[in-house]
Amino acid sequence: MTKTTSSIGQNIRLTLLLSCLCQHAFADGSNIGKVYDPYVNQLEKEFEYRTLYEDGIGLQETSLHSYRFGYGQAISDNMAAEIYLLGEHESGSPISVDGYEAEIKWQITQQGEYSNDWGALFEIEREEGGIWEAKSSLIALHEWPNWIATGNLSLIYEWGDSVKDEWETAFSGQLRYRYKQSFEPAIEVYQAQNIQGIGPVLTGLLRIGQINKLNWEAGAIVGLKSDTPDLTIKINLEYEFY
Repeated sequence: MTKTTSSIGQNIRLTLLLSCLCQHAFADGSNIGKVYDPYVNQLEKEFEYRTLYEDGIGLQETSLHSYRFGYGQAISDNMAAEIYLLGEHESGSPISVDGYEAEIKWQITQQGEYSNDWGALFEIEREEGGIWEAKSSLIALHEWPNWIATGNLSLIYEWGDSVKDEWETAFSGQLRYRYKQSFEPAIEVYQAQNIQGIGPVLTGLLRIGQINKLNWEAGAIVGLKSDTPDLTIKINLEYEFY
């Protein structure tokens, strides 16, 4: 066994251990969506659009289409901020905007400074009905010549008039193959108390002009627990400009 193969095996085992720990957490909401990398580009600005289609939710087997639109930019050489408008569309209901979110990403280490690159994410969200959620996440990324593994381990506190105040945890991870810049296949896993899913994801980066770029991502996450949607289709688009 080569040193690289052994290193990949050790990191996969660590990822599985972290996800198993989250099986005993208190999370009751879906954390399926985006696996964050730890990097910040000092001059970068971006518009971001994300949409999720969740099918087969709960005993009624309903569906939900949720979306978010955001604007973000770097505020220093190692910190970036972003704000989002949140909305959703349930079966038989009109589209509505029902919340907002703000986040700050902190790049803790320089890329390649250590064997793993580290970052942190801090989020605050308010949804319809006076429901608040604060989240802090530790981001870890490890690179090999042909593979990239990324993990997000989150601690969440939810409160409000219509929900029980509680602590939650969640884990999301991605293992991506470096095929070419415009097309990279990956597999993602999501884990929380009532959420467990895994599925294929396709990602890529398209150059627009000399310096602008579009990051795209599409995936299908299959639920592995009865409380998880049977199928979640996700599409993420980020237009980065300077």
